[in-house]
Amino acid sequence: MTSKEAAFKKCVVANEESSNYGSGVKLRRELGLFSAVNLILGVMIGSGIFVSPASALEHSGSVALCLIIWTLSGMISLLGALSFAELGTVLGKSGAEYSYFQEAFGKIHKYWGPLPSFICAWIYVVILRPAEVAIIVMTFAEYAIQPFTADLEAGYKDTAIKLASLAALFIMTYINITSVKLFVKVQNIFGICKVFACLIVIGGGIYEIAKGNTANLNKGFEGSTTSAGGIALALYSGLWAYDGWNSVTVVTEEIINPGVNVPLSISIAVPLITGLYVFMNVAYMTVLSYAEMTSVPAVAIAFGARVLGPASFLIPLGVAIATFGCAMSVQFGVTRVCYTAARGGHMLEVFSYVNLKRLTPAPAVAFQAILTSIFIIVGNIKTLIEFASWFLWFFYGLAMVALLVLRKTQADKPRPYRVPTIVPCFVLLVAIFLSVLPIVHDPSIKYLMAVGFIVLGVGIYTVFVYYKKTPTAILRKLTFLIQVLFESVPPNDRQD
Repeated sequence: MTSKEAAFKKCVVANEESSNYGSGVKLRRELGLFSAVNLILGVMIGSGIFVSPASALEHSGSVALCLIIWTLSGMISLLGALSFAELGTVLGKSGAEYSYFQEAFGKIHKYWGPLPSFICAWIYVVILRPAEVAIIVMTFAEYAIQPFTADLEAGYKDTAIKLASLAALFIMTYINITSVKLFVKVQNIFGICKVFACLIVIGGGIYEIAKGNTANLNKGFEGSTTSAGGIALALYSGLWAYDGWNSVTVVTEEIINPGVNVPLSISIAVPLITGLYVFMNVAYMTVLSYAEMTSVPAVAIAFGARVLGPASFLIPLGVAIATFGCAMSVQFGVTRVCYTAARGGHMLEVFSYVNLKRLTPAPAVAFQAILTSIFIIVGNIKTLIEFASWFLWFFYGLAMVALLVLRKTQADKPRPYRVPTIVPCFVLLVAIFLSVLPIVHDPSIKYLMAVGFIVLGVGIYTVFVYYKKTPTAILRKLTFLIQVLFESVPPNDRQD
């Protein structure tokens, strides 16, 4: 028997086993309340609060207004997340915005209806999230290998960071392909460690305040900006650090008892993170002056060097833990968007296949790893995600429209959880504010890039999705190869 025949036999057997398993070959509900809370913590607490929280201070101009911005950002994130909780529990589907757009707009028009879902999947799966994971994992690598590369020249150090990044990417991809249970165990440990690292910073701040070091805090509203555009940019900075509040709705189909655990996990995690972020900023601004906070490359490192003394190594360790856990969680989430989009016909069908034994979307995970590795190798991609918040809040605003539409078109559908109508309306107004004002305040080519990505997505949608002009023979061979390589089969609940 040739190797090709053996592979074909293996693929046929896998499909037969899939049929025999009945409803067993699909993603399973393995995330309880504690794991759902940790998933939100895992995505929301990344490097931002440790490395560059000073952007909100720079745009707001004063200590007091900055703290208001951080508090307001947490409140907006909570309201947005609770609105997503209603959408997630009433539809019961993974994929967050993608699924909501598909349900709300998909049947309105044959061409235009499915387009928002496709553009959302296109931006998130192919560009935004892989680039985000690449930057997060490169931040992890930079802090993880810092003790070993202090004497290296810049060129060699960059190479070392990329190699360490690829190694870390391989590990997190292995975890996400192997088992959801393994991901849950690792993420739970990392989540606890992240909170502990945040508490170390807060504890240091409390110690300094107890010593009477309040000169910086006493400046209050001195220097506050009065520009609406400046406030919008300060909110962008704060909300970017809070991004990830919708992460639990991306994996709704894997949450145990989602009607209860989705809104409850959000109600626990987002206020907890808001408290941590606000008090961490109080700690930073107690110890560091405005000039120091806006000039040092990593705020938490400077804070640790001044306050923690011999224990200052805990800060870079905390950054490494936070970034690895965040990157792993973001990858976990975006693979579910890819999986859901493939089931909806907006990605290659093979990305909706599930590993027969491990019950993970292995092809989708591998695809994300490949895209992320490309971004890591390219390296200079920070400008690519400078407009990430603009995209995020554009889609968040559209999700609020989807919620209001579904309340009209599916008014009789049971809603395990429902937010007051004023909540999505308020979040929609915030999204419009954050989408329009920065363009008016600071016109930039990055917004043209955003429009360019959307136009490119429309072209791909028109040719490959709407008119179905796909190279069938090549795709059939590619599907066969991927199916054999990852021992994956179509899920029994696949959408046709």
